[in-house]
Amino acid sequence: MSDSLDRYFALIDEIVQMTLKGKIRSKQQVYQMLLQGVSAGEGEIFERCLSSRITTTQSEIDNTKDEFKQAKASRSLRAIQTIQAEWERYQAENRVSNAITSATDAIVKAESEHRLSALLQAIDPNQAQALNLDQVQQLAKSITQQAQTSSDSDRAIELQQLSEGLTEGLKSWQRLQEHLVSWIYDRNREKLGFEGAPEQNGPWALWAKQVNSPFPKALFQTLALNQSIVELAAKQHLQLNELVELAVILQCLQRGLVNWFDKLIYDAKVGAKLSISTFLTFAVIWSQLASGFNRAGNSIYITSLTNACFQITLQIFRTFTIQKYFPLYGGIFASFSGDYLRSALNYLDEPLRYVEGTQEKARILTLMGYSMGAVGEYQQAHSFHQQALEIARTAGDIPCEIANLNHISRIYVAQKNYTEAINYSQRALILSRQTGERLGEANALANFGYSEVLQAQQLERVEPEVYETAINYLQQGLQISERLSDGYGIQYVLQQSKSLCYSSLGIAYIVLSQPQVAIPYLEFGLQAAQMSGDLYLQGLNLVYLAEANYSLQQIEKAIYTGSLGMYLLEQIYSPQWRQTAGLLTILQGQIGKEAFQNVLNKYRSKIIPLIGVDGYDYIPELLVKYQNE
Repeated sequence: MSDSLDRYFALIDEIVQMTLKGKIRSKQQVYQMLLQGVSAGEGEIFERCLSSRITTTQSEIDNTKDEFKQAKASRSLRAIQTIQAEWERYQAENRVSNAITSATDAIVKAESEHRLSALLQAIDPNQAQALNLDQVQQLAKSITQQAQTSSDSDRAIELQQLSEGLTEGLKSWQRLQEHLVSWIYDRNREKLGFEGAPEQNGPWALWAKQVNSPFPKALFQTLALNQSIVELAAKQHLQLNELVELAVILQCLQRGLVNWFDKLIYDAKVGAKLSISTFLTFAVIWSQLASGFNRAGNSIYITSLTNACFQITLQIFRTFTIQKYFPLYGGIFASFSGDYLRSALNYLDEPLRYVEGTQEKARILTLMGYSMGAVGEYQQAHSFHQQALEIARTAGDIPCEIANLNHISRIYVAQKNYTEAINYSQRALILSRQTGERLGEANALANFGYSEVLQAQQLERVEPEVYETAINYLQQGLQISERLSDGYGIQYVLQQSKSLCYSSLGIAYIVLSQPQVAIPYLEFGLQAAQMSGDLYLQGLNLVYLAEANYSLQQIEKAIYTGSLGMYLLEQIYSPQWRQTAGLLTILQGQIGKEAFQNVLNKYRSKIIPLIGVDGYDYIPELLVKYQNE
């Protein structure tokens, strides 16, 4: 070791002397001397020598009164600082080089059926040192070199395909990059999303025009037309390079969109909503691709493609769960409607089976449980939330644990098991107060008060103090959520909770036969739900607004709000759409079909901006559907 110390002190002194004599003409010259002079595995020894020289030289500057010696020491220190800067550059580049070498080695040594997975692991953005696009290109070159020297012809072919996929993916991204967000400027920012009528919403049709490769183009066209990704994938006979190219393209698009949306500082609510939509949309795309490939057969190669798609889905999930706007109290309805939502939850469930109990899994199960509950699948929702609760508790994720206690409480409310609903809301309330989790406390109070009102009604209790106490809990929850909105940081996170608090109060007053008091709470609840993009809470508030207006014999408002609520809930396959359809059918019978249609025509200009022309035209069809069931 002493030999190494002497050698590195000598190297530093040599560079300093050459600098003082004007023989160092560039930083690159210093870099090359370090490259040649520092042996592999001895970086720590060199750094020790460098630190010692910096300390000694700085001390000389501080303690020398001779101006000539002080000036020389200062020049020496600047030279040493140059060495330090170039050494840091050397280390950074060496780390990247080692990472690429290590990744290439893992890909080459992997069994054929695991080689694609090894590549996707190498470009996973969740790694501690994730590769940037230039480094991905370096990885492609490194894989090509291994392919050219491989004595195994099958391995060489696979490696070359992987390399080509990376290279073509980067080329496709270059063509797409300038069109990443251009589609946004042609649309109303409040209506952004990835769903809707063919080629009317989202970027898919535009992106399809920018790519040359057949499979990415076909995928984008399928998305633009709202057709089945599963059927598309089932008909494909992809080569490795085609799937790798798509992986690079979609990863770049997703990351680019999220980065752009996250920077919408002037409207953080919209930015967070769109970032969530992006994560969920791309996760479902990969899950649907996996399902489609799985239908194509059961060969080792097909299994490899299927597993690769699930692997990418999990990578997206892991990135999503650590975001500050991850919706512990929301669902996937900000981004999906129509046929997307029909199968999205099943597709998202599949890749989670490959994951052990982690904090990420708990949060994803929370999201899915909420969504399943909203569409009336209470048993499955309860199962998801129970799994999430246990995992979150083990992982020490207190906010997630509290959220699942609250969600389970709400499921028991839907099942009219108010005793258990109160039990879980009390547990959530106690834990949130013990840990200072204010958002969880607001939701727990809302659930507690809501459950108490419904239980009292079920038991036909008439004591006013019972209802007053329950209403007080609801008011406390609302007050907490309102105070949080002033300083919580991310407004979007709060909107679903605020909407729940408002709607719970509104519903409670309807139960208490006070519709006039209920309406303002439900209207505020609707506004908060619209800000968050949660279609279920929008529909829920509209449904009860219709009932409140009907109780007050405000028939036109009941028809308007009821029609919107019925449509939104049916779009996400919530069984509660029938509740409003029943009310609207009664109203239609009371005033006649023609008068009913005249009311819809009167509110047409207000309805179309919210659900579109197709949605407006679908309202009468929904009533017919309900009446024919």
